[in-house]
Amino acid sequence: MDERQQELAKQIGKRVRTLRGKRGLTLRELAGLAGVSNSYLSMIEGGKRLLKDSSYISALADALKVAPAELLGQPFLPTDPHATEADAAIPALRLTLMGMTLGSPPDRRPPAEPVTRLAARVRRANRLYHSAEYGALAVRLPELLADLQAAAAASEGRTRLRVLRLLADAYHPACTLMLKSLGYTDLAFIAVTRASEAIAELEDPVYTALSGFFATHILMAAGSPQQALSKATATVNLLERHLDLPNAEALLGELHLISATTITKDPNRPAGDRTADVRSHLTEATRLAAGIGETRAFHLNFGPTNVQIHRVSLNTDLGHHGDAVTAGTGVHPEIINAPGRQAAYHSDLGRALVHVRGQESAAAERFLRAELIAPQRVHADALIGDSVSYLLGKRLPSHVQRDLAGLAHRMGISR
Repeated sequence: MDERQQELAKQIGKRVRTLRGKRGLTLRELAGLAGVSNSYLSMIEGGKRLLKDSSYISALADALKVAPAELLGQPFLPTDPHATEADAAIPALRLTLMGMTLGSPPDRRPPAEPVTRLAARVRRANRLYHSAEYGALAVRLPELLADLQAAAAASEGRTRLRVLRLLADAYHPACTLMLKSLGYTDLAFIAVTRASEAIAELEDPVYTALSGFFATHILMAAGSPQQALSKATATVNLLERHLDLPNAEALLGELHLISATTITKDPNRPAGDRTADVRSHLTEATRLAAGIGETRAFHLNFGPTNVQIHRVSLNTDLGHHGDAVTAGTGVHPEIINAPGRQAAYHSDLGRALVHVRGQESAAAERFLRAELIAPQRVHADALIGDSVSYLLGKRLPSHVQRDLAGLAHRMGISR
């Protein structure tokens, strides 16, 4: 570990030790509850190992009955300068989100630009998210959200409803940026709350389901896969009564995918049940995708390609690495005009290949390819970081070892 990681490891270790004391647990008792070895937990508490594997974070948080953020304190921040740019924009975004309520007058005049221009800015924000250009997105979001809120307050009738839909669409990249890219669960929660306020006024069941989709992400990130799945299931039940409405089936497909993801995160569900339930949701998503094809509904990119990309990641997270590699055969992620999803395919396939004997070089090449497509996404992913750290200790061809060492440096990983 480098100096920064050593300091972070000490801080996290102290939090784990303090929380364990508050729960009245011995080290052995906590290790047993979390399903980790005594020696591993001892190294974590002593600051000798950096806690960044998502499964261990979830297991310890669950055993201590806290959200994962309680253990980590601060989200994982890579050394990528664009990530620094994104982090620097957080204070402005936090103030914007805290000050935005539809029931109170905005502190700014409505923008002079027409609604069509606002719509173009919302599309741009979503493109930036899917391109994993997190720094540029974070800089633009505060002004975009404030302008949309001011425009909503100054409009009425159909124009107001259109602006409210744009506001909901703008909260999607805001929420996912906070959760998946920067780790600010509190800000993501505020964004989802603000989105639900706008959506409630629309009285549109499909947008109501979109609000449930956002909430599912929040609950999963907060360390409660059971609550996340319950929310997703209730939202699926709502949406299934309105499949005649535009884009309802595409959103339903995404809900099945997020349901499957929540199941892989649930340490209390038996392994056999996890596999069966994940496959059930994948079957439904596959059926829906086959019927509607590739879509851009709600900027979610649902369709056959995205389902296949999820099939790779879900099998990887279940530990079915051979199935993940098989699922990745013949997938063409470039069909989706979303570099972030393309990079997810290559990196998740790389995480699976790490566990397949003799495929270490192939795994490294997948991570490097993912970085070329969406560097900020790769640099921010702790799971990729764990795999890269593992590969650094393996005997690889000299050119692969050299390139992998470069990637590790860019991710802030020391040998």
